[in-house]
Amino acid sequence: MVALTDMVNYTVEDGVAVLTVNNPPVNALGHGVRLGLLKGVEKAQDDETASAIVIYCEGNTFIAGADITEFATGPQDPQQEDVMVALENSSKPTVAAIHGTALGGGLETAMSCHYRVAVASAKCGLPEVNLGLLPGGGGTQRLPRLVGVEKAMEMITTGKPINATEAHQHGLVDDIIAGDLRADAVAFAKDKAAQSGEHPRVRDNDEKLLAAREMPQMFDMARGMVAKRARGFIAPEYNLRCIEAAVNLPFDEGRKVETKLFMELVMGPQAQAQQYFFFAQRQASKIPGIGKEVAERPINKVGVIGAGLMGGGIAMNMANVGIPVTIVDTQQESLERGLGAIRKNYENTAKKGRLSAEQVETRCGLIQGTLAIEDLADCDLVIEAVFENMAVKKDIFANLDRVTKPGTILASNTSALDLNEIASATKRPEDVIGLHFFSPANVMKLLEVVRGDKTADDVIKTAMAFAKRIKKVAALSGVCPGFIGNRILYFRQHQAMALGMEGAHYAQVDKVLYDYGFPMGPFAMWDLAGLEIGWDKNNAKPDTDVRDRLALNGDIGQKNGRGFYDYDEKRKPVVRDTTTETFAEVAANLGINQRDISDEEILDRLLLPMINEGAKILDEGIAVRASDIDVVYVYGYGWPVYQGGPMHYANTLGLDKVLEKLRHYHSISGDDFWTPSPYLVKLAEAGGQFQ
Repeated sequence: MVALTDMVNYTVEDGVAVLTVNNPPVNALGHGVRLGLLKGVEKAQDDETASAIVIYCEGNTFIAGADITEFATGPQDPQQEDVMVALENSSKPTVAAIHGTALGGGLETAMSCHYRVAVASAKCGLPEVNLGLLPGGGGTQRLPRLVGVEKAMEMITTGKPINATEAHQHGLVDDIIAGDLRADAVAFAKDKAAQSGEHPRVRDNDEKLLAAREMPQMFDMARGMVAKRARGFIAPEYNLRCIEAAVNLPFDEGRKVETKLFMELVMGPQAQAQQYFFFAQRQASKIPGIGKEVAERPINKVGVIGAGLMGGGIAMNMANVGIPVTIVDTQQESLERGLGAIRKNYENTAKKGRLSAEQVETRCGLIQGTLAIEDLADCDLVIEAVFENMAVKKDIFANLDRVTKPGTILASNTSALDLNEIASATKRPEDVIGLHFFSPANVMKLLEVVRGDKTADDVIKTAMAFAKRIKKVAALSGVCPGFIGNRILYFRQHQAMALGMEGAHYAQVDKVLYDYGFPMGPFAMWDLAGLEIGWDKNNAKPDTDVRDRLALNGDIGQKNGRGFYDYDEKRKPVVRDTTTETFAEVAANLGINQRDISDEEILDRLLLPMINEGAKILDEGIAVRASDIDVVYVYGYGWPVYQGGPMHYANTLGLDKVLEKLRHYHSISGDDFWTPSPYLVKLAEAGGQFQ
């Protein structure tokens, strides 16, 4: 065995040179791997004892992509291209032996080999689009030559991997290995070496491109589908342009197009935002001061209090990963309705082909219902998910304190109430934590983990790990009204209403946010949630509050077909003249002279208060880091990932510019609402950024 680098070894096995990559945890295509592979291919050319070359990876995976630590600095020589040219032009057959995942640069490396073999469980994909990029190592040129144009467009514009069986069917993989991958790959390579003639280079094979050359409309159709599916993202279109170049241009010319468009993307704001967010997600799970020495508590059984929409959705998260869960409700009718809704939800998923009938029964079987809170005695975690009433929640937690075993984590799904007050109802506040799921709880990826003043470190660590187990992205928050997400949202919604009062049409306000990239604007969001949610009928002021007037009139949103908008049977919103008139009437009652308001002002007034409140949250220590706020907003509130989140957006604008705008709106309004956060002022004047 010869160590080519610290990460790549060279051995000759049964007359075949095996280049073994060992760069844990995912064998990333970093400098040491690239250099080792290049040296290995060059060495094998002169090695008379080797008739072929196999690339094999130790550990759980083939090369699973680029080395993300090189994103900021750029890769050192040799470049990926150098390795691929060497593999492709080798005088001896080159074979990629794939297990685990071959992703991004890993798959591009494999496609540069003459042949590819894989175990059945392997997956192959080009996920670069998820980072706002395109496969810059020839992936857009080689993949369509192997799998055909239509399949290549699907794989590259979605970034979704395919399994080895499908890869074999489409021509990406030459053989499925049922036995020992290393040994069988060596045998495969030896067999190919014994065959006469030149070994196939993917770049030379245009056969699967010919049909697309006669169907230029294929790309028009693809663009329509991509624009609808990935609204606002530019990377999918850039990927399509590269595949189009693969069809219509010689390989080397297509590679030039790919390189040019790659550089445009990598220097652009969307790629920078998406890569920023890639790291932000990973940072969110790291809690300062809680190290490896803190042990997690085991969670093998979960209890949920409340069989409503939220409670049922929370329970489904547990069942989806095989955790038994007991739902408690106070009424048999409510319990049965909740369990029935869960089953119906699963059955609807099965009708769409995403679950089998057996899986439906397995998951439903993991969810049990009861009217007795005492049945939660042996649970390791209990999540309260009842309506937002402090007295009710404190009563529940007092009872949980009484019936659950020592060490049980007691969690509240409250979206705004004081967790410390809830915890005070128990004799073990150290076991109490907030787990704020977002509706629908079985769909939304965000989980706000709320740390009380007395919450134990091991409870926090367990909650963060548990979030990952149930396939959520967790962000830690301290205790304050609304925590991170709803606290910030209040200020956006406040300004949305103010803009409507001052003369901006509510549909214009919504469109500005929609065009920015949100799935809906603030008024559509109110309609979706229901105008009666959190509304106090007894203190309604219909003469001076638009929402009060609408709610009193029974206009509560999508659920009854009318709110700010009217809704048809497909819940498509239609502008209501009566809503426009209501804004005008209430404005007149308040002595507000309405005016035309520009889209630029609307965007400023919706987003700047969010940034300002985010700065206050950081200053107060409610959020661990600025990027956690962005995680909350992308996953919980639909902030477009290609805009990075409110704090990234602020950094992109420049904090000096943000401060200037806040002071501008403060000066023209005279409203303390626009007073900049002292923390923001400090950072801006120092030329800093949110961290």
